[in-house]
Amino acid sequence: EKIPDQSGKKFLVTGANSGLGWETARALARRGATVLMACRSEARGREAVDKIKAEQPSADLTLISLDLASLASVRAASDDVASKVEALDGLVNNAGLMALPPMKTADGFEMQLGTNHLGHFALTSRLFPLLAKAKAARVVNVSSVAHKMGKLDPDDLFFERRGYEKWAVYGQSKLANLLFTYELDRRLRRAGSSVA
Repeated sequence: EKIPDQSGKKFLVTGANSGLGWETARALARRGATVLMACRSEARGREAVDKIKAEQPSADLTLISLDLASLASVRAASDDVASKVEALDGLVNNAGLMALPPMKTADGFEMQLGTNHLGHFALTSRLFPLLAKAKAARVVNVSSVAHKMGKLDPDDLFFERRGYEKWAVYGQSKLANLLFTYELDRRLRRAGSSVA
């Protein structure tokens, strides 16, 4: 691992119970970071924490309950994070759903865009004050080559007129992740923010 020492730094990783999220949480913990592992399932999240702890008993891990398909859950998770840390050095927006049949979030949005993009957008917005308190915080939005399949139609974001096709919908959500990343970077640079 070419990761420098992260002692004293605090990171939140979404979807930290499996895949890239788990590997990211594990790598950060191995380098001494405090890692807040945001997971939809408490049981799977607990298993992920235990698995890292089995490898590294001294790992500083905290489980955060987060369902990105619910803005109420995003609010509650953000409040929980704020009650646990004074600042965040990094936010890794990794969690996601892929190629689902038509479904809606708790707030009525198409599930893939609602979870993969809108949930992370809301989470980043709510956690931004904590990121701004860190010396040089970073926001990482995990996307996919599937963004190449994506087409954003502002008049039909939820595929109500275009006809639902699960891979096209997934591609749109991954394109939205990239566009959010670029626009956030542009605005942070313009504002002279320490967050990148």
